[in-house]
Amino acid sequence: MRNSALSAPPPLTVDRLSDRLAARLGAQIDAGQLRPGDRLPTEQQLALAHGVSRTVVREAVHQLKSRALVQSRQGSGVFVAQRPVNQPLVFDPAVLDSVQSVVHVVEVRRVLEGEIAALAAERATRAQIAALRRALKGIDDAVAAGHDGVAEDLEFHRVIGEATGNPQFRLLLGFLEQYLREGMRITRGNEARRADFMVAVQAEHRAIYEAIAARDPVAARHHANEHLIRGEQRLVEGGIIHGRRRQAAVKATHQLKETP
Repeated sequence: MRNSALSAPPPLTVDRLSDRLAARLGAQIDAGQLRPGDRLPTEQQLALAHGVSRTVVREAVHQLKSRALVQSRQGSGVFVAQRPVNQPLVFDPAVLDSVQSVVHVVEVRRVLEGEIAALAAERATRAQIAALRRALKGIDDAVAAGHDGVAEDLEFHRVIGEATGNPQFRLLLGFLEQYLREGMRITRGNEARRADFMVAVQAEHRAIYEAIAARDPVAARHHANEHLIRGEQRLVEGGIIHGRRRQAAVKATHQLKETP
């Protein structure tokens, strides 16, 4: 068997290194650079090759195991697994490489979350509505403490997914989190630069919560979509995204204003 240590990859230098390393190794498996039966380099070798800590390597390998891409053999190491008949959902790791690509993932989220919020409004239990209220407060508390609120924001949307009563939404949102986290870091960092942005985000989150608590699926869908479209518009206003994405965001905002 080949020990597939790779030659001098560029070091990883952004948040959530484990996500990026997992995406990089997963792409190498998909491309056949790492084949079924190949032994991965050791933790130390991977850490040195990619310029990360061994903790990051362990987290990345754990992600690969959870996707059934690799498996451990006691006393032998970690090996690339045979491809399962049913392939797990994966995204092109390039979605983590630029703001424009991250916004593509945010678009996927927008398609999903309006309907998820509508279902949550129809199905949420009292306990789930209470959990959503706590999650909303968690975002406010994190911001007040000077944190970026990314983890708390993700938790808010995770609770909405759970409130649908459909475990597949929870699993799908859990998968998307590894990509959404970077997009949310960018959007929340942009919003933190302006007080009016922060006030708008707070109001949008509260509108989603209130619609779900009122069991109004139409309003929940509208406010969830509005939140994501306006988030993209804020990226335009902050100068983070440009070109055709600027035109698309402006058009979407105008359409929202015309919606009853």
